[in-house]
Amino acid sequence: MEEWIPLLDIFLKSPSPETEAALWLDDASISFSSSSSSSSSSSPINRSSFVSLLKKQCEPIDQNSSPSANKVMFIETLPNMVQSRILSFLLYDHRRFCGKDLVWLAREMLGGSGGKGVDFWVQRAAQNLLDIMPERKFDWISRLDLGSDDDGSSIVVDFDSVPDWLTEKKGGCAGAILPWLPVSCADVGSETLVVDSCNEEDMMSQGRDNMEVDHSESVNEDDHEINVALQPDVHEMSVNLRAKVKSCESTSEVLALCDEIRKLCLMKGRDCLRVLALVEPWNAEDETAAVLLSNLLSGNEEEESGWPSQILCSTVLPKFLAFEKSASRVLMSATIEFCKIHQRAAEYGLVFPLMLRKEGINTFICEVISRVLKECWHLGHISSFCQKLLCGRTEERKIMFLPCHRDLISDDMTWNESLFILFQNILTHDVPLTQGSVDCLVSKVQEMAERYCKSLKFGNFLLHFISKCAPMLHAHKYPLIESVKCTNSLVTKSILSKLNAL
Repeated sequence: MEEWIPLLDIFLKSPSPETEAALWLDDASISFSSSSSSSSSSSPINRSSFVSLLKKQCEPIDQNSSPSANKVMFIETLPNMVQSRILSFLLYDHRRFCGKDLVWLAREMLGGSGGKGVDFWVQRAAQNLLDIMPERKFDWISRLDLGSDDDGSSIVVDFDSVPDWLTEKKGGCAGAILPWLPVSCADVGSETLVVDSCNEEDMMSQGRDNMEVDHSESVNEDDHEINVALQPDVHEMSVNLRAKVKSCESTSEVLALCDEIRKLCLMKGRDCLRVLALVEPWNAEDETAAVLLSNLLSGNEEEESGWPSQILCSTVLPKFLAFEKSASRVLMSATIEFCKIHQRAAEYGLVFPLMLRKEGINTFICEVISRVLKECWHLGHISSFCQKLLCGRTEERKIMFLPCHRDLISDDMTWNESLFILFQNILTHDVPLTQGSVDCLVSKVQEMAERYCKSLKFGNFLLHFISKCAPMLHAHKYPLIESVKCTNSLVTKSILSKLNAL
């Protein structure tokens, strides 16, 4: 187990665990191969053994419970953040793992073996991993009744059984069976886990049912429209704080202001958004807003309370919605640091509302969103966000904003060149989009091709889109060719060439 500690440390602390973990496994595998002759008793370090470690059954901590009924996989004993990062890495590097092992692991994490409760982001990462795995070919054969039950079971047994010559060799050897293949005697005797194709649809439906349970931060829809009138004393205090927001000059004054705002909001419960709307913290100077963003949280508030989302949507969201120039360095740095710690709050209180800006995002807002996605979220989170943004129903989106800013935000995205640039940035970041997200983007490309027929930005997005998502575009090849023929930009011929090569 000690040999895996550096890898687990990468998943715990690294800002880019996917690439670092892949490099570590490559280096560790090479080092093990070069030293295998001198230490043949040590277990191999490679991608296969890593998946075996994740699937390893562990005894429960509670000794009073039945050990056989409560065994959990090793990956389930890790913190939720580490679990989601590991699943994101498996998604990133899935071509170098055994597909059957990844499918089994993803289904187990989705609750396929008992309906256990799983963290929201772990569920999303497992679902994304399951979505990207290619469907098993020839499954239709297993659904045909081509013989008796006895014949079918014997075929399965024969297919999964160990060859006779290898079984005989197992009896007279110690250590590795084949010098050129890292297979131990214990591996030959172990049973191979096979997913029954008859139960595959049941397991998939059960996984989807489990995904319906959203364990994410609960943002009450009633928070958008607060009809409870503020008491006169609360109203007066809020107006006084509004004047202080505009007049603060020193850091000590801003820190004192943070304490007053926090006490006033959190003591008044559901009036919080109305209080913030009266205080108007977004009207503060960028330096003051950065201090507010860093200090309005005392550290005792839970993420589920919605307070981090309320801070974002009242302090920096209105500033970004009105941006007509690049964000100041001090404000952008404070926003990035806040979003790194409170990722769900960043989704509900900043990124979602910006994406749904009624006038559409501009170049400066595109830059803000791109930095938040790249520096604060892991790839699985971004993929899940794109799925909800492009394919999710309006009522499924959990968005936080002040009632006074409702007119600035629409229910649907306004598609323009800057939005296509944003998705190009997402593709450049090697985010593994799901098939549903790809299908929605194809639909928008067909819809917008004539409008942006001479746009080089739209053409560059198409080039990246086809290059990064080629395996998922085979069904859309000919409709896309017809749409691209409507364009006339510098990259039209290159796009058609890539489409014809699909």
